[in-house]
Amino acid sequence: MRILEAALDLFETQGYEATTVNEIAAAAGITPMTFFRHFPTKDAVLVTDPYDPLIAEAVGAQPVDLPPLERTRLGLLAALGEISAGEDATARRRVAIVARSPALRAAAAIGTEATQEAIVDRLVADGADRLDAAIAASACLAATTAALLAWGAAHADVTLAGLVRRALAQLAPVRS
Repeated sequence: MRILEAALDLFETQGYEATTVNEIAAAAGITPMTFFRHFPTKDAVLVTDPYDPLIAEAVGAQPVDLPPLERTRLGLLAALGEISAGEDATARRRVAIVARSPALRAAAAIGTEATQEAIVDRLVADGADRLDAAIAASACLAATTAALLAWGAAHADVTLAGLVRRALAQLAPVRS
């Protein structure tokens, strides 16, 4: 998307705080009004993602006889496999910018609430208790968020998939 690329380029060169919506719009060859048709705020360029339905679907595709935590963990791992190399590169740029800004980290946390609700709704629709579903979604998304923030500052050869797998492995059932 032209707007996202223009915004990322400007945020990386000028800094997030120093970049205006008017500058992003000009760099993308659109009007500020068009920018706001796509994104309600400047921070939405970085913290809004299209993955909630994909994640909820991946969680829902896991066997319903598994506990909510395991369904969520496996669903997130499955959804991670659907991200293309191009999306991965764009995500790294977004995460690196977000990781450097406390205000953007707070906005990302609010965005994570929508993902959590999508997961919870799917688990509840399949018969899970709402509290159990919320705990499972919250735990898995906290682990994923920790991996994302670490990835933004990690060496270029460290992959998002590798860090998320490592983070979610912390929540895997103990095999005896």
